[in-house]
Formats: sequence, structure tokens, C-alpha cells
Amino acid sequence: MMLRRGFLVFLPRLAGLLVVACCSVSIVYMLACTPKGDDEQLALPRAHSPTDKEEYEAVLQEREEQHRDYIVSLKKQIAQLKAELQGRNEQLKNMQEQFPDSLDVHLDHSNPAKVQANLLAFLRSQIAKAEVHSGFKLSTEYAVVPFESFTLQKVYQLETGLTRHPEEKPVRRDKRDELTEVIELALGSLNHPEADSNARQRVFTASDFVEGIYRTEKDKGTLYELTFKGDAKHQFKKMVLFRPFGPVMKVKNENVNMADTLINIIVPLAKRASKFRQFMQNFREMGIQQDGRIHLTVVYFGKEQMNEVKSILENTSKSANFKNFTFIQLNEEFSRGKGLDIGARVWKGNNVVLFFCDVDIYFTAEFLNSCRLNTQPGKKVFYPVLFSQYNPSIIYGHHDSIPPLEQQLIIKKETGFWRDFGFGMTCQYRSDFINIGGFDLDIKGWGGEDVHLYRKYLHSNLIVVRTPVRGLFHLWHEKRCPDELTPEQYKMCMQSKAMNEASHGQLGMLVFRQEIETHLHRQKLSSKKT
Repeated sequence: MMLRRGFLVFLPRLAGLLVVACCSVSIVYMLACTPKGDDEQLALPRAHSPTDKEEYEAVLQEREEQHRDYIVSLKKQIAQLKAELQGRNEQLKNMQEQFPDSLDVHLDHSNPAKVQANLLAFLRSQIAKAEVHSGFKLSTEYAVVPFESFTLQKVYQLETGLTRHPEEKPVRRDKRDELTEVIELALGSLNHPEADSNARQRVFTASDFVEGIYRTEKDKGTLYELTFKGDAKHQFKKMVLFRPFGPVMKVKNENVNMADTLINIIVPLAKRASKFRQFMQNFREMGIQQDGRIHLTVVYFGKEQMNEVKSILENTSKSANFKNFTFIQLNEEFSRGKGLDIGARVWKGNNVVLFFCDVDIYFTAEFLNSCRLNTQPGKKVFYPVLFSQYNPSIIYGHHDSIPPLEQQLIIKKETGFWRDFGFGMTCQYRSDFINIGGFDLDIKGWGGEDVHLYRKYLHSNLIVVRTPVRGLFHLWHEKRCPDELTPEQYKMCMQSKAMNEASHGQLGMLVFRQEIETHLHRQKLSSKKT
């Protein structure tokens, strides 16, 4: 009974405690869920608060306006970002049209900043890969990339080019502009140092330039080291610059079909029947048998040996079943330019590639393809640099016999040289030759007409492709210097003859032959005594 009475007494107290706990939880919940005040969120009056209805609507309207303003601001920012993105895409598109995708650094339309960063990193890596800050181990002395030196007026060069001058005022515009730009850039850097200084800076001018050296690593860039006068005697300013080469850019990728591209080989000739027989052997093998897309035009001057020449041509035609030839005979003094001009103009077919050739030239089928591939009507003409053969009697004088012609045609410094001063062998479309005005017909004899035509092409908008080719040879023949030449002309003729006879070393062996034989004789006697 007592336990039951105690339980009944405790029950109301327990109920009271539960009510108090529930009320406390409700209060905590209401406090936690009430919107924050301050700057984070504007407090709204609760639905059952005694706040007036007008005050509640005013607060709602204020919050709605704030949200509306925020949305308008976001829309403006989005529109600006879209416009900027479109502008960047247009810039990238224009850049890719001018410079198609690099084979190494690919352009990504979606991330122009990354493209710029990649390109800058590539250019910086070129400096790291080049021999700028430290040297590299080289296998032989032939692997060295030499420097060339220069002053304000002259360049001192190992690769002399066509002028053959070891020192010269730069003739080529690109080299002249390159060195001028480098000196100006160095002066600008010296006169505007990066470090801020209140001290008065000396103004450097071009007269302070002492000398510079530069060299180009073809796959990395050009290094320039420039020396300027310093602030006192025996003091100098040294400036090192590097022009990095950018990544390789793809310009064009096209299929070229030369199956129907005909070449008209035009040969002016007077006498020289034996040379013409040798030429026709080469023409039959390379032109008729191997290539097959060829026409021959022979322009013959005079009547001496003409029947022999015609007979050689007709025999080749019959034996090789070859009908694509034209023979033109002129009763006048030989003129190479006039012969080539007439041979080009007499053609009545479609536009054709013209190959101006001489009778002492040997060509391969590969060269004929090069002739086609490096010409384009209204766009390109081809001026190959042929390999000129030395006198076989000197080259093979120590041999038992002179080898056959095909075995002599080896490109080595002992067997010949690149005839980079000759412009007579050239390939171009007939339309370009006619449009340029053809040859100067006032030039008589042999020589001069080729340079005149070459300069015409250089002065036009056509691309002149000038390169050494491995399949075009000038066969040696004796050069005669007539007595009627002036002393100066005779001297020049003999110098040209010497250059065509043999290499410097081989001519030296001829000059010192007696001395060499005496030495060998002494060696032989000495060996017998021992």
C-alpha cells in the first residue's frame, strides 16, 4: 500500500518534469530556426508575431528587390564573360588560320591561357636545350657549330655563299636586318635597365658597339653575344641574347599528281655532234625509258654537223619508238638565249614545264620529278644548283683507267663542286616564261642571258626555288681561252679553267709533283740502304 501511495505521489511530479522538458526543447528549436539578423540575413517577423501586416510586406518587398538586383548583376557578369570568351575564340581562330597547329604545341580553343603558357614554356626550353649557359659533349670536331663575328660595318663568315667573300657588308637583307635589330635591342636594354636606380645612367649608342659573335643551331635558335664599351678603359658591357625558334607549324598537306605533267627539254646546239650523241644516250635511258612524260626540242644553229645531229636524233626515235621531238634549224650565229626563247615559243600545246638544258648536262629520272614538283604556274620556278664534274684525267690519274661515266657521277669534294654561280639550267612553266618577257635577245654567244632571266624572276612575285640537287651534273669538257681576249679577260678565263679542272688539293699535287717524286725517290733509296 505504501509503495502504491508513493507511486501515486511521484506520478504528478514526473508529468510536470516532462512538460517542462518539452517546453524547453520547443524554445531551443524556435531559437535555432529563427532567421539570423545582422549582415548575413535580414530577420523576418514570424507569422504569428504581433507585427503589423504592412511591416511584414515591406520587409518581403525589400528582400525581393535585393535578390532582383543580385540576379541582374550576375547576368551582367555572365554577359561580359561570354563576350570576352568569344573575343578570345576569335583571336585563337585568326591565329590558327595564320599559323596552323604546331606539331609539338597544340592549340586548344577552350583554354587560350594554357596555349600561351605552353608556347612560352617551349621557347624557354629552347634556351635550356641550346649551348648557351654551358657546353655539350661533342663526338668530333665536325660537330662544332662555329660562331661568325660582326661589327657595325662587316660580317666575318666561314660560309661565304655566292660572293665567296670571307668578310663583307651583308648583302642579304634578312642577315642585315637581323643584326641591326639585335644591336638596337641590346642598346635599348642597356639604356633602360630593369633595376630601378636614381643614379644617372649613361646613354649607350651604336658607336659604343665593339663587336659581336653569333651562331645558329638550326633546331633551337640563334645565340648572340655583343660587346660594348664600358664606363672606363678596359671595361666592357657584355650582352647575351637568344632568338628561340618556335615549334614547327603545319602549313599545307596536299596530294600532288604529276602523272600527266609533261616536260619539254629545250637544247640549243651548234656543232658538238659527239657531245650530242652522249646526251641522247642519257636522254633515252632517263627520259624515254624511265620517265616517259617528256618532249625534246633541239634548236640547231648553222649547217655544220647538222646532218650528223639529225641522224642521231632520228636513230633514237626509231630504236626507242619515240616521236615527241622537235628539230628547229636556224642559219645564223649561235645564241643560247635566242635558241631557248624560240624553242619555248614554238610550242603549241597546253601549258608545259620547260627545262632549259645544255648538251653537256647529265640528268636522272629523279631530277625530272624534282623539276615538276618545284614548279607551279603563276607561283614557283625552279633553279637547281648542279654538281660540276672535275677533269676525270686528273681525278683518276692514279688509276689504271678512267671508270665509265655512270661511276664517275659521285658527289664528293674530290670529284667536283656545286656550281652555285651558274643559272643556265632552270625549270618553269611556259606561261611564266612568256609572261616574264623571255630572254634578252640582244645578248649574243654563250653566257649572260641566264643571269638576266634569273634576275627577271627575282624581281617578280614568283617564288624562286634555289637548291642543290643530286640528280643533275655538268660533265667536264675542256675550256679554251682564245688569244684574242684582253689580258684581264684571259686571266679570268684561266682562273675559271683552273677551278673546273680539279680541287685545290689536287691542283697542289700537280704543282708540287716534282718535289713529291723527289721525296719518294729518296725514301726508296733510304729503304734499300737499310
